[in-house]
Amino acid sequence: MTLALREARKGRGRTSPNPAVGAVIVRDGEVVARGYHRRAGLPHAEVEALTRVGHRCPGGTLYVTLEPCNHVGRTPPCTQAILSSGIRRVVVGMKDPNPRVAGGGCAFLRSHGLDVTEDVLESECRRLIEDFLVYVTQRRPFVSAKSAMTLDGWTATSTGHSQWITSEASRAFVHHLRDRVDAVMVGVGTVLADNPSLTARLKRGRGRDPLRIIVDTHLRTPPDATVLTQSSDAPTLIVTGESATASHSGVFGGNVSLLTCPVRDGKIDLKTLMRRLGDMSIMNLLLEGGAGITGAMLRERLIDKFYLFKAPKLLCGSDGVPLAAGPGPEKMDHALRVKEIRVRRFGDDTLITGYPSYMTL
Repeated sequence: MTLALREARKGRGRTSPNPAVGAVIVRDGEVVARGYHRRAGLPHAEVEALTRVGHRCPGGTLYVTLEPCNHVGRTPPCTQAILSSGIRRVVVGMKDPNPRVAGGGCAFLRSHGLDVTEDVLESECRRLIEDFLVYVTQRRPFVSAKSAMTLDGWTATSTGHSQWITSEASRAFVHHLRDRVDAVMVGVGTVLADNPSLTARLKRGRGRDPLRIIVDTHLRTPPDATVLTQSSDAPTLIVTGESATASHSGVFGGNVSLLTCPVRDGKIDLKTLMRRLGDMSIMNLLLEGGAGITGAMLRERLIDKFYLFKAPKLLCGSDGVPLAAGPGPEKMDHALRVKEIRVRRFGDDTLITGYPSYMTL
């Protein structure tokens, strides 16, 4: 199963709205085939592995990180391919989290005489597809919040200047994060302050640009902003209120579209926005600030994971821009805790990865 997990990771960031899945086939104690799901619409991991043994492996054992599908989607059911191959044992990392199909694949294989073992390295398999778990159960994107800050907690100076807090190595890692998500989202304040590109600029041009989303209630995004005018295969989506949309139709270019969302207390209703994005098959989203939208997303419990960079710099003041703005708890006992912490170094920078305490998988 560890090998199957390793295979599955090869597909991360390319399978949406499907999960990343890996498979390994063993016969007579030897690994004879491996496979992973490469992209939605292409064969699933089990079929990828079976292809490498000519779709036949009598008496073999299949290890797969996610329960084989037993329904017709873009591809035929994997359970039928497994039965036809002569595989006699299937070891499953976790059941399908989709409540409409969970357990169906395992039950089908058992009913046809196969030996099925479930929940092997289940926690690792669940963490592998954390984005799919949120997407399929809550019908919204899995949201990762990324921020860079000084040691004293500021994401920008009092004038809004933030380029650059972290090192080139840290910023290169952010491009890898963008390459793996369906969309990257900022508030209009970030566009006005930083004029960002929000593209995935990897070496040798390997990066895949995500959909760029600007939350802009009153449509203040300049038509000549870099995020709108740069050369990119990915489009830009501006989320705005009804009154702003009506008065600014036709201002932006052909690769820019407007999405109208309800406004609550003068701001875009973020819960509604997340549901709309889920309806658009956006499975994972990277939130890159600023403080206003990060604070609002946290208060709505719409952030599922943190990537927080700390750089060895101090602004030595109390008037910078924080990670999150808006009303917060009055007592430390009510502070949001971050769990499952991991720490990684990028030169002198420190990356802290973790999950909000309300997040469950």
